[in-house]
Amino acid sequence: MCNCDHGMYQALVEILIPDVLRPIPSALTQAIRNFAKSLEGWLSNAMNNIPQRMIQTKVAAVSAFAQTLRRYTSLNHLAQAARAVLQNTSQINQMLNDLNREQASWVCQCDDNMVQRLETDFKMTLQQQSTLEQWAAWLDNVMMQALKPYEGRPSFPKAARQFLLKWSFY
Repeated sequence: MCNCDHGMYQALVEILIPDVLRPIPSALTQAIRNFAKSLEGWLSNAMNNIPQRMIQTKVAAVSAFAQTLRRYTSLNHLAQAARAVLQNTSQINQMLNDLNREQASWVCQCDDNMVQRLETDFKMTLQQQSTLEQWAAWLDNVMMQALKPYEGRPSFPKAARQFLLKWSFY
């Protein structure tokens, strides 16, 4: 039952938010968030005279679904804000100026050549006025490069969290 619920909820997520980077109208975003907020209560109210274990299982699955919807709508909102910044020439120029004053070597704790390459790529990508999708692909590539030494090792999750934390700060 739990696996079926999770499968159904995942299919619903893919229908409601097929691409988290693609713009979603604010009215639809708000409707999805309100829907997610009400789900747990609706399910609990609908399950009168059902064994408690089944209620707990179903509520846990719907709670995870609701959390996923909230996380995806928040990520979509963030993506749209990033898209607006990436389309603003004066903000891009300001970022380039800021980057020219910073040192990125501490971000990934990589060798200096890799850091220099990342910084150069980052600046080039900024100057090319890349789309949000191009930025996502670029960042995915950066992650793969920076985490390559940890691939298949138990320290991989910790290294990934540290890299993301430092990169986000940078």
